[in-house]
Amino acid sequence: MSASPDPEHRDLDLDLDGLAVRREVLGARHVDASLERADEITAEFQEMITRYAWGGIWTRPGLDRRMRSAITLTALVAHGHFAELELHLRGALRNGLSRDEIVEVLLQSSIYCGVPAANSAFAVARRVLAEEDPTD
Repeated sequence: MSASPDPEHRDLDLDLDGLAVRREVLGARHVDASLERADEITAEFQEMITRYAWGGIWTRPGLDRRMRSAITLTALVAHGHFAELELHLRGALRNGLSRDEIVEVLLQSSIYCGVPAANSAFAVARRVLAEEDPTD
């Protein structure tokens, strides 16, 4: 990683394919804000997730983005990462999962990840889906 002496102008060594996918799934505003906030503590983490998670895994040809989103939602429910779940619910919608498919993923998760985790996940989903389509 190259860094300028001024941490406000840090140059991150990012995987360009990973960065493109990360922006497409999570939204450019979120990703750019995360990168802009990167400092001497978080810059290498931002590089790592962009390179390995987004460039190394999300760009692989074996699964499409819809499937990757469904798997990611389930993993986040299983581990109780509900703030991250909110972000990835929006990404799942961008990746083409319908509202009904998201509900099905959460129902499936309730059996294998636990009802309390799914209960929390449904609360997050209700809020996100209402924000993404306020007519419902």
